[in-house]
Amino acid sequence: MPRPRFHSVLHLPHAATLSGRLAYQVDRACTQRRAEGQEFSAPELPANLERLGDLLAPYRLREEAVPPAEAAPVVEEAARLGRAIVDEVERLGLGDDRLGQVVRNLFECLGLGEEGFRISLRAGEDPNSLGRPF
Repeated sequence: MPRPRFHSVLHLPHAATLSGRLAYQVDRACTQRRAEGQEFSAPELPANLERLGDLLAPYRLREEAVPPAEAAPVVEEAARLGRAIVDEVERLGLGDDRLGQVVRNLFECLGLGEEGFRISLRAGEDPNSLGRPF
């Protein structure tokens, strides 16, 4: 039987790694826009990226599976922060393919593959990216 289209497994250690990649990609996009002479205000964006990193940091080196009761509130808050970050990225026009891919991967590691598939497009992922589920 084929795997479901959006089967994704909760993996908080990798989600922690991806939170750092997301912060890097957002910083890169902001730096590029400023170098092009575009000024913008996004005070919540760095704060939410930092909150996401801090939330997931305790799981970065964890080798054992996280019990569902412990993981559920972390996933809920991480997804909320991820959505807020994407809202700002979209509002500021900072999205690009790589940033969108990191967003999709983050949501997949939170066990929210279908949402990641959709929200990554708002963060700039190319709908034809090879890593997207088919």
